[in-house]
Amino acid sequence: QSAVNVPRDFEGCSTLRKYFGQLHYLQSRIPMGAEQEAAVPIAWTEIFSGKTVTHEDIKYEQACILYNLGALHSMLGAMDKRVSEECAAGAFTYLRDHFPHSYSVDMSHQILNLNINLMLGQAQECLLEKSMLDNRKSFLVARISAQVVDYYKEACRALENSETASLLGKIQKDWKKLVQMKIYYFAAVAHLHMGKQAEEQQKFGERVIYFQSALDKLNEAIKLAKGQPETVQEALRFTMDVIGGKYNSAKKDNDFIYHEAVPALDTLQSVKGAPLVKALPVNPTDPAVTGPDIFAKLVPMAAHEASSLYSEEKAKLLRDVMAKIEAKNEVLDQFMDSMQLDPETVDNLDMYSHIPPILMEKCAALSVRPDTVKNLVQSMQVLSGVFTDVEASLKEIRDLLEEDEAQERKLQELLGKSPPPPASPPSPGLAEVSKECSKYMEVHEKASFTNTELHKAMNLHIGNLRLLSGPLEQVRAALPSPSLTEDDKQVLQNLKRILAKVQEMRDQRASLEQQLREMIQKDDITTSLVTTDRSEMKKLFEEQLKKYDQIKVYLEQNLAAQENVLKALTDANVKYAAVRKALAEVEHKWNTTVQTLVASYEAYEDLMKKSQEGKDFYTDLEGKAAKLLEKARAACQAAEANRQQILEKEMKKQPPPRPTAPKPALQKKPSELELEAAGALDAGDLPPLGSLGLAAL
Repeated sequence: QSAVNVPRDFEGCSTLRKYFGQLHYLQSRIPMGAEQEAAVPIAWTEIFSGKTVTHEDIKYEQACILYNLGALHSMLGAMDKRVSEECAAGAFTYLRDHFPHSYSVDMSHQILNLNINLMLGQAQECLLEKSMLDNRKSFLVARISAQVVDYYKEACRALENSETASLLGKIQKDWKKLVQMKIYYFAAVAHLHMGKQAEEQQKFGERVIYFQSALDKLNEAIKLAKGQPETVQEALRFTMDVIGGKYNSAKKDNDFIYHEAVPALDTLQSVKGAPLVKALPVNPTDPAVTGPDIFAKLVPMAAHEASSLYSEEKAKLLRDVMAKIEAKNEVLDQFMDSMQLDPETVDNLDMYSHIPPILMEKCAALSVRPDTVKNLVQSMQVLSGVFTDVEASLKEIRDLLEEDEAQERKLQELLGKSPPPPASPPSPGLAEVSKECSKYMEVHEKASFTNTELHKAMNLHIGNLRLLSGPLEQVRAALPSPSLTEDDKQVLQNLKRILAKVQEMRDQRASLEQQLREMIQKDDITTSLVTTDRSEMKKLFEEQLKKYDQIKVYLEQNLAAQENVLKALTDANVKYAAVRKALAEVEHKWNTTVQTLVASYEAYEDLMKKSQEGKDFYTDLEGKAAKLLEKARAACQAAEANRQQILEKEMKKQPPPRPTAPKPALQKKPSELELEAAGALDAGDLPPLGSLGLAAL
């Protein structure tokens, strides 16, 4: 009802468009076309004859609505300011191209052509007026005006058609006369501006003929303007003043000044029109115009089937694109693997500008223990002192035993010159001391090796610990750092730039792929399929798939760029080889230094522990060695006393010697000490040697 009694404003246009769109949605679902099951009679009145025309076809309803939309647009255009190039021809054009012409005579092909060209011609007039007010170039104004002439010539041909003449009756002659008047008038305007262009180009002969032609055409327009309103007559008189003045001035100047030959008009190039106006488009499925589809829930099975076919087209498109992407990605991955260039580590210069966190942690830990090195040195000094004491005690025991053995040999040598004495009882004390001394010496020798290794380990780590305990600047200075020339830095920067390009190419490719997948996922044209004829499905698919053309172009450009990028990367990598080797060597030294310093820190606690174990071991061994020394002294004194007794007995048995020179007496050992009843010292009482093992160091 609103569409039939539409208000004559732009809201009325909106109502007609919405109704037209909903009719389009409806006829796609309900069989309301000619001779279909749900067709109903639809009646409208012809505009020119006043007759009521009825058809049982929903398309007739749509056609009448379109006709009224074009008519309402033309009415609003006539009332509007003449500054817009949009016109009412769109509705008439859509009606002519998409609907039968047999519904009524006012929808015949000739009548619609008449309406279309009248609308386009008037819109072009508006653009011409605006161009003249904006002082556009003369040649452009001439072309715009020539296009007005072309539109009105097409309208005039439609008016001259016999069917049109019989339909329009008397108004056909009036319209034809008015259109012809406009043809001559705007032809005059076009030649006026062509004359102006000739004047600008100083072609004074051409200027005269163009102004003369403009004057002739204007005179024809004036003849056809009889009976037109006074406003039209006034406009024609004003134009005559302009063109007449231009012609007289140009002819006079050429006759008396320039004397250029005046060419014939047909020898000059004709003015080609410039169609710059646009018809308001009609799209029955544009939701911004039609509003939401009120029949959206009614989806025919054929639309579902067509949607499946379209999904397969989308899947095929995606497969084709992904095959190209995967092939390029495989080449790229293999190339990058062969290069062994990690963008994250190819430029590791930043790591040399600061102390690594693990080393900072060790420095911080030592900073709260300032006596670390001092304590370690003192501990090792104490260990060395105890070690020396034990070694001195064992040496003295060994010396005592060796001296006793020497005295025993001398005694035997002396006794050997006389009859053999009765066997002297063995000295169990010395045998036990000798046995225990050998055990202690063996333990001491093994522990001595361990002690030496402990000192080596301490000397190895003490310098590093002093470094870690010192200022951070010294720690940083102790770490190796690369020394690159300006050329080396340039090579490195160039490689980084190209690697960044490779990553940018990867990221862009992944992004475009994701965009394509999302577009395909969201692409649902079921609504359009509902309103599309089966014969138009293939065309619709092609049109819809065009939306992917742009992203496909971007992907093709990305894939095509890979070859150039990899070539540049190859060249850059060749130049980078020497720099890479130097950086790898420095990095290896840097890592080794860091690991060594960390190892020294971690070895500190173990060194202290081993040092303490060594002190405990040697303290215990020192006590036992001291006791064994006392026992050895006592045993040696007892043995010496026994030897003296034997010697005295032997001396008594022998006859008094003849007076001779006195023989040297046996060296005597002190006999003041008494043999201590010290308990036997067993090597099993010592702490195990394993506690001094340096495997962990």
